[in-house]
Amino acid sequence: MRLDKYLKVTRLIKRRTIANEACDAGRIFVNGKAARASYEVKEQDVIEIQMGTRPLKVQVLKVSEHVPKEEAASHYIVLE
Repeated sequence: MRLDKYLKVTRLIKRRTIANEACDAGRIFVNGKAARASYEVKEQDVIEIQMGTRPLKVQVLKVSEHVPKEEAASHYIVLE
């Protein structure tokens, strides 16, 4: 699954267009490297989001095309 879609589906970022713009601006890192919106997310990837006042670092546990709102947080674990 594309990185921008994963961020939207798991509700880490509210809209896919915002996720896409954040990737273009170099604010999203996967495994320590700046990532493009087209990056294919895999399980065990570490995603860092440098938006707002507090950076967020999560590890991907599952990748699914459709995720109900209640289950979104079960697809990742917050590291920092």
